[in-house]
Amino acid sequence: MLDREGFRPNVGIILLNHQNEVWWGKRVREHSWQFPHGGIKYGETPEQAMNREVEEEDGLRAEHVRIIGSTRDWLRYEVPDHFIKREVRGHYRGQKQIWFLLRMIGRDCDVNLRVSEHPEFDAWRWHDYWVPMDMVIEFKRDVYTRALQELSRFLTRPGSAARRQPRDRTLNKPGTLVNEPSSMTESGSE
Repeated sequence: MLDREGFRPNVGIILLNHQNEVWWGKRVREHSWQFPHGGIKYGETPEQAMNREVEEEDGLRAEHVRIIGSTRDWLRYEVPDHFIKREVRGHYRGQKQIWFLLRMIGRDCDVNLRVSEHPEFDAWRWHDYWVPMDMVIEFKRDVYTRALQELSRFLTRPGSAARRQPRDRTLNKPGTLVNEPSSMTESGSE
């Protein structure tokens, strides 16, 4: 489903813990990290799509999160041609997103990356709110920056997030989390 300008409606999700750190997911079999996001299906509201995506990608149900705020309008980014499938080139330009800022009221152990038959992420970690943009694929950097800036007004304790070494969380065997020190050298991708 594309709008008249060739943008696919989508939601972006910034999930906070109680230290105002953001949830950062590592894409399956890639060395790229990103926020959860996904398309809005026909007939869904952005909020319904956000709840579905959080459950599909993070395994978190509505009772595990609380909406703190959202962007006032769509934030758009264009996808470079070499990332676009041939059959939609000329029609598809990119994504337009409503971004949600959520507070996790559940526990870390409520995160389940294997809820979906086709998981998006194979590891995750908490990171300082101002994520280094060099970890994000280049064509998404501007929209990430704009989303973080606009939603920062909802932070309850600006600047109070503890500085600590991020730790990756990966699945060692089904249902068992293993913490690994983060190298912080991964680059983002679609």
